[in-house]
Amino acid sequence: MSSTTNPSTHHTSTIGAIGAPSRRNTELALLVFAVAIPVFAYANVGLAINNQVPSGLLSYGLGLGLLAGVAHLVVRKFAPYADPLLLPLATLLNGLGLVVIWRLDQSKLLQSIKQAGTAAPRQLLYTAMGIALFIVVLIFLKDHRVLQRYTYISMVGALFLLLLPLVPGLGANIYGAKIWISVAGFSIQPGEFAKIVLAIFFAGYLMVKRDALALASRRFMGLYLPRGRDLGPILVVWFISILILVFETDLGTSLLFFGMFVIMLYVATERTSWIVFGLLMSAAGAVGVASFEPHVKMRVQAWLDPMKEYTLSQAGVGGHSEQSMQALWAFGSGGTLGSGLGQGHSDLIRFAANSDFILATFGEELGLAGIMALLLIYGLIVERGVRTALAARDPFGKLLAIGLSGAFALQVFVVSGGVMGLIPLTGMTMPFVAYGGSSVIANWALVGILIRISDTARRPAPAPASNPDAEMTQVVRP
Repeated sequence: MSSTTNPSTHHTSTIGAIGAPSRRNTELALLVFAVAIPVFAYANVGLAINNQVPSGLLSYGLGLGLLAGVAHLVVRKFAPYADPLLLPLATLLNGLGLVVIWRLDQSKLLQSIKQAGTAAPRQLLYTAMGIALFIVVLIFLKDHRVLQRYTYISMVGALFLLLLPLVPGLGANIYGAKIWISVAGFSIQPGEFAKIVLAIFFAGYLMVKRDALALASRRFMGLYLPRGRDLGPILVVWFISILILVFETDLGTSLLFFGMFVIMLYVATERTSWIVFGLLMSAAGAVGVASFEPHVKMRVQAWLDPMKEYTLSQAGVGGHSEQSMQALWAFGSGGTLGSGLGQGHSDLIRFAANSDFILATFGEELGLAGIMALLLIYGLIVERGVRTALAARDPFGKLLAIGLSGAFALQVFVVSGGVMGLIPLTGMTMPFVAYGGSSVIANWALVGILIRISDTARRPAPAPASNPDAEMTQVVRP
């Protein structure tokens, strides 16, 4: 086959590469809206609760705008060809979360049980820390392919993070789940950071092993059955996820961990059988653990018949679904358009109203329309992550982008599904909007890595040498 290149085609592609748009001005325009919408919502909450514009409106707007502006300048400098939607979408979610957390801070009921009052200022501090980590990722991670060198180190690091809550004296049991560690008075959820490190390990491992895992020994009922020795990796990951579920009683992290691996395995091998095996093993593990582990069993019972459990809890004879029922009533009272920001009663959820159950406040005060808009924003982040994976030029980048996007999507599904009663409750928090330092910091790092991969994927190829003789030689070479 001749390698002769069409001169006009060669010349056109060179010009296209040189003139490729960076889309940073688009990102800046979207960031203005991403900051303006939460500021408007903040003013709305103040008027609804106190009949006056909040005194901290200016400082809130300037703080969020400054953080977003610094992040934009760093992206403009160090990732000029990155996706223009990821940063504005994350900023919008983070800003709306801050508004709703501040709205719950005004609740006298939550203040009386020390569940609110000063959460919004702390969340703003966590946001600043998250954007600082986002900036560090973009400055020091100049090429995402460097992460491939640390494949097995990432595996060790992820296991270390996942096992930290089991260390006596370090781990903390909060609401029945052992997923926290306490350091210098601060509670940290290592699993939020472990999902990123695990994605790096899975991407590096599957890039090397994907050909072996794609082999099939025989076909059974329309599915390709993998060879016995190729089942090893998925069995190990399944077993580790079950151990997390048993010892840490954390259904959410277990589902996230195993689900992310199955998604990346399917993308790497293109075998539908892995999805089927993954779903069957996940269901078998969850049912098995729920049958004997008290905390998980309690959550399953509260999910199957929340009204019965609520009645028992009100009668003082057991029951563990008061929060779940209050959340469902909040969604129901919100209707289609909601009661309006600051005019709901989701503080009746009491414990974890601004973290695990914050979605119920959005549902009551913004209604079905607001919830759909919120989920659409999450869907756009996932879509841009998948688009980044498709555009990536190296297999490691493709797998890492799809793994991070899949983990983000699974977390949104697991949390929203638990609060809405679709699946049993988990101990995870809604990315960006829920109160919690670990979650917001880790998710800003996740977005930073996606932006780095998208910059590499969208960056135009370097222009060829301008020597006419050299270019002519390249064109006419047989």
